[in-house]
Amino acid sequence: MYIKAQSEPVISMAFAKDDPLGFLNANVQGPQNTPQADLIQVLLYQIIRVKELIKYYDSIPNGAGQLGSSILNELVIAAYQSLVDYDIILMQKYYDLLLNCD
Repeated sequence: MYIKAQSEPVISMAFAKDDPLGFLNANVQGPQNTPQADLIQVLLYQIIRVKELIKYYDSIPNGAGQLGSSILNELVIAAYQSLVDYDIILMQKYYDLLLNCD
C-alpha cells in the first residue's frame, strides 16, 4: 500500500493548449477547422463516428445488424492500425472509407 508523503507535489491533470488530441477531450462536434486539423485528427473523428454507428447496428433486434456491424468493426480496426503504423497512404484510404459509412 502506498501512502503519499506530505512533501510530494500534487500533479494537475490540466490539458496543454497545444495537445494534439485535446479535441477528443473537448465537447466539440466534429473536427476542428484549424490548420492543426490534420489527417490524424479527422481520421480519429471518423473512427469515433463509425464506432457510434457500430453501436447502432448492434442494437438492431434479432441480429439483423450483425453483418454491418462486423464490416464496420473491421474498418475501424484497420484504420487504427494505419494510425499505429503511421502509414499516411492507408490513413487517407481509411479516412475516405469511413467518411462514406452510414
